[in-house]
Amino acid sequence: MMQTGLTGKPSWIKVRLPSSQEYIKVNSIIKKFHLNTVCEEALCPNISECWSHGTATIIILGDTCTRACRFCAVKTGNPRGLVDLDEPRRVGEAVRELGLRYVVITSVTRDDLPDGGASIYAETIKKIKEGSDTIVEALIPDFNNDLNSIRRVVESRPDVIGHNLETVRRLTSIVRDPRAGYEKSLKTLKLIKDMDPTRYTKSSLMLGLGESEEEVIESMSDLRSVGVDFLTLGQYLRPTKKHLPVREYIHPEKFEKYRKIGEELGFLYVASGPLVRSSYLASEFYLRTIINRA
Repeated sequence: MMQTGLTGKPSWIKVRLPSSQEYIKVNSIIKKFHLNTVCEEALCPNISECWSHGTATIIILGDTCTRACRFCAVKTGNPRGLVDLDEPRRVGEAVRELGLRYVVITSVTRDDLPDGGASIYAETIKKIKEGSDTIVEALIPDFNNDLNSIRRVVESRPDVIGHNLETVRRLTSIVRDPRAGYEKSLKTLKLIKDMDPTRYTKSSLMLGLGESEEEVIESMSDLRSVGVDFLTLGQYLRPTKKHLPVREYIHPEKFEKYRKIGEELGFLYVASGPLVRSSYLASEFYLRTIINRA
């Protein structure tokens, strides 16, 4: 079902407009504490559904990324080493006010900082966990594979640590910033497991950029080879005309096929569907996995 020059989205790509009271509540609290969310910055198609469930993925370390991946809507530039040291406190208070059982903390990539922002990650996780039993997922950049930076996050003991492979090996140089890398991402995930084998790890692939089925399965196998526990597979949607075009809209049946293959490969949980994103209803994935293993 390969398509080029796509002019319209298929029927299975549908996004609900924000409307619920829970969405309004989350939006209000995020603005109150002057925080950024990947839901807004990356133009996520699931913002209505996730916020209506009272969940959100919070971006720390500002809203400007030092890298310029060709799929991402987050703005790029040079933050010049600026860090908001009060941000961890505000995130902790916002999470408590939202009453979240599960929160995803992610960030832009900060190559301008000596530790890539790992210390802010660690402090943010600490503030969330103070007087709270909230489950924390840290969705991290590669930190240029710096051992001390990765160890700093691991030792802060988030319940899940994610890092996204994003695409297959062949397309990595086309899709991602030159400072990112397929092997670099696999190494990031391996280092986490090497440092703490008990820590759950997670990754994600975008589909519809021109990859083959064989390449997707190869990437899934590569992720399993470094011990990744959770996998999400979703449809790439072009955020603006400046970004890479969609080469193919993957049918839901193919996503279901990939889900089954992922489970056969040994992932504890695979979320696979057109509108699935790396942090999409993250608590459902984590909690269902734990319940099923109990």
